[in-house]
Amino acid sequence: MLCGPFHRLSQAYGQPLTRWLLGTRALSGGAQFNGYNCDTNFHSRFPAERDISVYCGVQTLTLKINFCPVLFSGYTDADLALNGRHGDAHCRGFVNNNTFPTVVIFSISLAALESCGNSLVVSTAQGPNAYGNLSLVQIGNISGYIDTPDPPTIISYLPGLLYKFSCSYPLEYLVNNTQLASSAAAISVKDSTGSFISTLNLLLYNDSSYIQQLSIPMAGLTLKTRVFAAVKASNLDRRWNVLMDYCYTTPSGNPNDDLRYDLFFSCEKDPQTTVFENGKSQMGRFAFEVFRFVKHKNQKMSTVFLHCVTKLCRADDCPMLMPVRFAQNISTLDK
Repeated sequence: MLCGPFHRLSQAYGQPLTRWLLGTRALSGGAQFNGYNCDTNFHSRFPAERDISVYCGVQTLTLKINFCPVLFSGYTDADLALNGRHGDAHCRGFVNNNTFPTVVIFSISLAALESCGNSLVVSTAQGPNAYGNLSLVQIGNISGYIDTPDPPTIISYLPGLLYKFSCSYPLEYLVNNTQLASSAAAISVKDSTGSFISTLNLLLYNDSSYIQQLSIPMAGLTLKTRVFAAVKASNLDRRWNVLMDYCYTTPSGNPNDDLRYDLFFSCEKDPQTTVFENGKSQMGRFAFEVFRFVKHKNQKMSTVFLHCVTKLCRADDCPMLMPVRFAQNISTLDK
């Protein structure tokens, strides 16, 4: 008599155990299981790669995991944790049951991403910068995983779940379209191959105190007026500094205009341009004198557009990315 029921259970074990346990529920046609928005017709399976979504933000990295396959695999949301940190409540996610399917959300602050064992690796390689010139280009890669705990036994009939994730952050951008006829311009930059969104401001100031922004008169600025400019990062993790790689001007708002005048590029610098701070904080500062483009000789005013190819680098990496002679010049100015 004992062989009959045991044999039937063994046959059921030949299929995924959760499918056998939930088969009667699927017949009801409902899209709820244990109060969660799960449809057994779609989610009675082991987790797959498509069950995790990664959103790489400027301050927060957000992970969303389809909770239904996790539930059907025999686990709860409390079993999921970042990088094996199952004993730390800060490394667990929270359930959002207002979506279909139900998801578990993990929110990772980039300012404290190492606290739950996530990894940040910055790689440097020779390649074209944001303008196309050959330069040292950096990529920041944040990676980690979410898993379930191993049982304190020799064997287990539950699958071990593992979700790996990574975000690549390009660390160089072209800040452009700031013209001497306006006080400031802000742009949002998103790399098409990554997900790092950063807001950089290119600001113009009255003097070297960098307090009051420049107000340009209707008639324009007088030639040889000293203009103080800054590239400033906002809403950005404090580990990153701003490094201006190449700043130049064009007579139009097109950064790819064939006609341009370089203020500084690599070791070369316009004689009237002074770089005060670069790669040491989240603000890069320089000054130049107002000029006109000769092509505007028949116009009352010559409009000048300012563009800066800007890198984000860690404090220890910035000197390595800066041309040697350029770095020496800035060190002299700091003294």
